[in-house]
Amino acid sequence: MFRRCILAAVLATSPSAVLGQGFLDDQHHSADLQAAMQEVLGCDVGNRGLGRLHEMGLHQLQKIEEMLKPMWQTMPTNEHDRLDWRSLRYVAHRHFMQQSSLLIRGLEPSLPVNESFHGVAQILSQQVPDHMDALLGGAHSKKGYSIADGAAFIAALEILIFDSETELLNDIFRIVNVPTNSHVGASQVKRILEHYIVHWMLRATEDVDSIVALMADRKLLEESLPDLPVVNDFVHGRMRALDFEQSRNPKHGHAKVVMDRRYSFEDVHEIVGGITGSFSKFWQSECMVMKQQLLDMDKEGTGRVKLSTFYGTGLEQDWRFGESEEYLRDMGVLDESSKSQGKQVVIANYIQAASNCIVSTSNYLVCCKNECEILMSEIEHEIKAPMASVDDVLRIVGNLSSSSSVDDEPPMLSGGLTDQLAIIANLYSGKVPLHGRLFAQWLHFAFPLDCPFPHTAGKFEHHTLTPGAYGNNYLATGMSVMLARVETAITGNNTVEDEWMSQWSEEEELFADYTHILSPWGGSKKLTKAGVVAAIVLLSIIAVVIFTSSAEETPLPKGNVAKAPLRGHLV
Repeated sequence: MFRRCILAAVLATSPSAVLGQGFLDDQHHSADLQAAMQEVLGCDVGNRGLGRLHEMGLHQLQKIEEMLKPMWQTMPTNEHDRLDWRSLRYVAHRHFMQQSSLLIRGLEPSLPVNESFHGVAQILSQQVPDHMDALLGGAHSKKGYSIADGAAFIAALEILIFDSETELLNDIFRIVNVPTNSHVGASQVKRILEHYIVHWMLRATEDVDSIVALMADRKLLEESLPDLPVVNDFVHGRMRALDFEQSRNPKHGHAKVVMDRRYSFEDVHEIVGGITGSFSKFWQSECMVMKQQLLDMDKEGTGRVKLSTFYGTGLEQDWRFGESEEYLRDMGVLDESSKSQGKQVVIANYIQAASNCIVSTSNYLVCCKNECEILMSEIEHEIKAPMASVDDVLRIVGNLSSSSSVDDEPPMLSGGLTDQLAIIANLYSGKVPLHGRLFAQWLHFAFPLDCPFPHTAGKFEHHTLTPGAYGNNYLATGMSVMLARVETAITGNNTVEDEWMSQWSEEEELFADYTHILSPWGGSKKLTKAGVVAAIVLLSIIAVVIFTSSAEETPLPKGNVAKAPLRGHLV
């Protein structure tokens, strides 16, 4: 409870000073947000202890701001030097992916803007239906969001995610017949946490009765979850971390409980919150094992595996690589553009697919680490702007190395990739927007083992469906289907080299609002003669873009990239 009241203390004492003048610049919204945060956190913030709570809450928000700064400084801003909702959604999504590999439902850039608002609203409306709009801070705000507003929004989501586990934890206490108002010993807490972690990991695929039955049969439990002993060690480590923290900073009136090593419901909840935030780092070793198996199948180094090879290895290996072709397609994992290679599984997309997210809840997924975020962060750190010249991008990216590459070699950017980057820049008067689908696509081909191929928003509406939510068509239907795929041979005159970029799509989508930065007159009220000329040129480009966007999309093989025109959407 103490931890959950930190942010409420800050909001209650100095919202304007701490959170800037974004969605809190309206006094009514400020009051609503304070009420919302206190309602969410279950806090009655009074004068007693308020100073300490405020100090801790301010430190928490400042810490989030520091983490956001490298990305924030590369985001395009509006005339008020703030971000719009689409941009804030994009920043928040990447922040959670970078810090804990949490995919928050409703924040994904692959969702259209209007759908993302309602998606992320779900986690808020479950907790604070009367104050949802205030918490979202005017997703339709005219002024936009400052970095302090962004930090507050992320902090609110972090606490809401933390609190969203309360219902499951309450159920576990009931299942093991332990009152939530009692203090229990370490052995009992370990039992509670094991129940919790099994339910947490399996509730997306199994019903409660099945999980309870599994917990009653130790042998079956260990057969079903062979990694459970290792997971339990990780959970016990979170217990020891809490013990250490409480011994250093004991709460007033709890000294005897700490010395006797007794745990309250709030203590167990604190452990659970630590598990949610750090579980992906613990589970990443399993993701890397899976990725290495796929890399071993990728003989050409294109970041793709023939579907026949994928299924063939699945027959020889363990439980992995048995998803149906339909499910792989709906996940955005299949590349079906190559005539010579046939259907291929895109490794980076497969690793990030919902089928490999180890935990799925109604509010978030715990997924494998997106290694492209490391590369993107380095690019942002160097460029420090929303757009960059072709030469700067090539210089910076040319010095990066992928953890998946042989001997940490930098990418080969000459030829087709350099030509494609120049074509992208030509659409934007010589500079490349960092936060667009075309640049993300270019990064995919520069680092095919780490960066997922970016599909257009809304193309795969079921891309976050877990196997349990997808239904009976999740797995390939029987050994005969998999064998048929293995035995299918693709013939043709084209080589891998000829078609290595055959999946390239010309469609542009900007993940952030570049309207102001792409405007030839910026925020000025007066147009110079040069500005008028630039405006005419820009309008001509937009007209061409709109006219050509209705034409049939064609792939861009490597040999033609320099001649192929781009089309897309500037806003």
